[in-house]
Amino acid sequence: MSRLKTNYRTETQPNINWLSDVNVFAVNRISSHSDHVYYETMTEASSNAPMKMRHSLNGNWKFNYEVNPQSRPEDFYKIDFDYSAWGDITVPGHIQLQGYGKAQYVNTMYPWDGHNDIRPPEIPNDYNPVGSYIKSFHVPFNMKNNPVYISFQGVESAFYVWLNGEFVGYSEDSFTPAEFELTPFLTVGENKLAVEVYQRSTGSWLEDQDFWRFSGIFRDVYLYTVPKIHVNDLKVRTELDSTYKMGTLNIDLSFLSEVPSGTKVVAILTDKSGDSVVSHTIEPEQLIGNISLEVNTPHLWSAEDPYLYKLYIQTFNKSDHLVEVIPQKVGFRRFEMIDKIMHINGKRIVFKGVNRHEFNCYSGRTITKEDMLWDVKTLKRNNINAVRTSHYPNQTYWYELCDEYGLYVIDEMNLETHGSWQKMGAVEPSWNIPGNKKEWENIVMDRAISMYERDKNHPSILIWSCGNESYAGEVILNVSKYFKSVDPSRLVHYEGVFYNRDYNDTSDMESRMYAKPADIEQYLKENPQKPYISCEYMHAMGNSLGGMYKYTDLEHKYPMYQGGFIWDYMDQSITKKDRYGNEFLAYGGDFGDRPTDYEFCGNGIVYANREESPKIQEVKFLYQNVKLIPDRTGVTIINDNLFTNVNEYDLEYILYLEGKEIYRSKLSVDVEAQSKGRSDFDWPNHLQTESGEYCIHTSLKLKEKTLWEDVGYEVAFGQFVFTEKQTELSEKESLKDSFRVVEGDVNIGVHGNDFKIMFSKQVGSLISVNYAGKEMIESPPAPLFWRATTDNDRGYAQSFQSGCWLTASLARKCTEVTFKEEKNRVKVAFTYKFSINDEIETKVIYTVYADGSIRVKSAYQGANGLPIMPIFAVSFKIPADYHNLEWYAQGPEENYSDRAMGTKLGIFKNQVTNNLSKYLMPQESGNRTGVRWVNVTDQKGQGIKISSFNKALECNFSPYTAFELENAQHHYELPNVHYTVVTVAGKQMGVGGDDSWGAPVHDEHLIKSNEDMEFEFFVSRI
Repeated sequence: MSRLKTNYRTETQPNINWLSDVNVFAVNRISSHSDHVYYETMTEASSNAPMKMRHSLNGNWKFNYEVNPQSRPEDFYKIDFDYSAWGDITVPGHIQLQGYGKAQYVNTMYPWDGHNDIRPPEIPNDYNPVGSYIKSFHVPFNMKNNPVYISFQGVESAFYVWLNGEFVGYSEDSFTPAEFELTPFLTVGENKLAVEVYQRSTGSWLEDQDFWRFSGIFRDVYLYTVPKIHVNDLKVRTELDSTYKMGTLNIDLSFLSEVPSGTKVVAILTDKSGDSVVSHTIEPEQLIGNISLEVNTPHLWSAEDPYLYKLYIQTFNKSDHLVEVIPQKVGFRRFEMIDKIMHINGKRIVFKGVNRHEFNCYSGRTITKEDMLWDVKTLKRNNINAVRTSHYPNQTYWYELCDEYGLYVIDEMNLETHGSWQKMGAVEPSWNIPGNKKEWENIVMDRAISMYERDKNHPSILIWSCGNESYAGEVILNVSKYFKSVDPSRLVHYEGVFYNRDYNDTSDMESRMYAKPADIEQYLKENPQKPYISCEYMHAMGNSLGGMYKYTDLEHKYPMYQGGFIWDYMDQSITKKDRYGNEFLAYGGDFGDRPTDYEFCGNGIVYANREESPKIQEVKFLYQNVKLIPDRTGVTIINDNLFTNVNEYDLEYILYLEGKEIYRSKLSVDVEAQSKGRSDFDWPNHLQTESGEYCIHTSLKLKEKTLWEDVGYEVAFGQFVFTEKQTELSEKESLKDSFRVVEGDVNIGVHGNDFKIMFSKQVGSLISVNYAGKEMIESPPAPLFWRATTDNDRGYAQSFQSGCWLTASLARKCTEVTFKEEKNRVKVAFTYKFSINDEIETKVIYTVYADGSIRVKSAYQGANGLPIMPIFAVSFKIPADYHNLEWYAQGPEENYSDRAMGTKLGIFKNQVTNNLSKYLMPQESGNRTGVRWVNVTDQKGQGIKISSFNKALECNFSPYTAFELENAQHHYELPNVHYTVVTVAGKQMGVGGDDSWGAPVHDEHLIKSNEDMEFEFFVSRI
């Protein structure tokens, strides 16, 4: 009930030395408090109207930029300073994305590495950009004669504030609010607000996150006032008894000033709609600081059913006049450790999560409510139930969305000191901060307190995190103790104890980054004392996420395995224009930033322009809560939901024959959460008698509209494929039409009804396929053993390990040509040798039939002593006019042998250009596995068909060759499109994804070059 106190330090004059003083991080700053809103009337509160007691200062500010403090306009805050010649800047927004300074991306190293030889808490003097902001405003009418405060929701990384020439305050911590009282400094009429922002400060040592290094006022700024009697801080705590049937809502109120005599507080708890009062109480003056409400059989909150009650706290003065109303959403839930396993509402939880930076490709970490709304819907649509706020507290609105839509949150404080203890991947903590250095404890603890106090009322937050990758020590251990002391309703996370077990008690759970599945399993087998989560796993950089199933397979096998958080949600790429004015998504180094970590900022399952990447297809499937396992007679349903019966969905089953739908129906299903059931199909008689390949597709769809999707949206699926009375493919029957063969000195020509096919002994390949007068071959087929290097390939040094296959793909010698003419068919075989090893050879055998179709067989003879082969394929070019694709394959999105669990067998359509995925650096993309056939046609529907022979293929149709992709660092560097590049493969190695700096693709998804291999396919005309 006491008046607000400023944090740690009160000063009337600023000092630039505070920037490098670890003991000064908050001057005249108001103490942190909850993020609740408040109104003057119930009508406003119940309608979520804009707060009249807030006044936004967002928009255009006058601005000056200098590269260091020495050159800054030191007196700009004074009343008589002339700033008429200054430029403009938009608040909120980063300085570096508005024409000033330079954006820089680095991962683990500090941004000044190689420029300044400094140690904590020193900061560079030669390059420390200073942004000087000026905003003029008039005090809003409703704030006159009332106290006025200013709130900066996010400023990076340190800033000073003046009003009308008077010093107001100073703050560090880029990602939690900093608030100051302005009342003593206000004047009638126009007021001059001056803010001086420094990019680098002591706090910068604590903000070494894997992200772009920006500065400026990048979140909202607003004035606010308060009623005469004001609840400054609100703490709501829901408690459930051991049966989860009796709930208690405890409400702690702290007032801005002493509560006047006769004050009364009324607390009303309603249902979600607000129509029905669940509980209420009227508290007299002496009890208004602590309120308790009992709720029988409360509707519990979870990610599956994010039910929120509405709490209204009304404050009346002694005249019984309503002074203030606080609307607060409340979720009843209980999160706890039971027998070394984390539970929510009594059920074992599995986190199906992602790490999420706040990001927008145009505005960096300045994101809008619309951005956040898109994000939360995307997560929910793709079965993601959890998010870690990597690695700083997010905007308040994000937590409100997580409460409302249902996401479990690890709320992470703004702390990462990666570059202080890990050098080139080696652990070297000799000058790690904060470590055991007590002088760093206050500044670190301030960040923990600021996060906790603001966010404490959000039911979506289950776990507090003590930051990221800052090693371990007493300071972080004390942060953990703080969280536990103020909030026993949540657990505490910190991964860094993995490197120093002396501080194991810092974290309530075993949390590791990028541990291999085998390493996790080893931990789980050895009588662990803590449950396991991967706070970061599946490093989704570029074409990645292969082998994710190996992690999710652990969910049922080990109860103490409780999921993980993919790194990460969204690429951190920034829109830029090339020299011709065309926009592209840029990465580190594209802004002249050095040092930089280049494209390492592109780890998202969503592109930075908020388009879903093909990788998310796999995530959605492996994270689905219901497993559908169909067979010919019915479907087995494994309901992994904690609380939701599958009767809340429609279950549809569809029968396809050779990719075409022949029957569709629905089932009524009733399988309780955490149980298994089965439902039988009701097929019409004689439905599955025709020869061919059948696919039974089962689909679980929304029965009712949700906040995040409409009725009919598929949340889970399962397929079963079988063949009915189909014999193995045999040689094509010959046709009686005219068929002649011409063997020349150089060429072998095969001529038939409206086709001409030619082979060259000189070139050593098929050189012409002419159907109906149209030439299909622009570049002859050739053996291909190399794919365009992916980010994971680069991290594993694939070019070093397997570079000989690049050479083999470019440099080969045709050593033999054989020709055999049979009745109405011709066989031409080419044998190739390679300089990398005399023992290996590849034969490509073409059989041309009288209908003009071509059977192609590629046979590889293996040899010892050679590295892993990236791809075993045949590739050729056809005219770019043939760009329309129709697939009968696994799809619809690109997939690979280790990233195909989420695919569906079906007929899909797209275009060649769609197969070049928008990964930041051009690389292998667009592959499909399980290819039965593909039609590639022009606008008239004419073209060729590639079809499998006995065994499904892998295929890629791209505007570019593997070598063109290999040589380009950006998409704008790729040549103009002149061809459709056809790549037909017996096998391509997986893409991997355990990490992007050395993890190999798992063995079963590799191509071993000492084994003989072969595959076959047909080319025919359409």
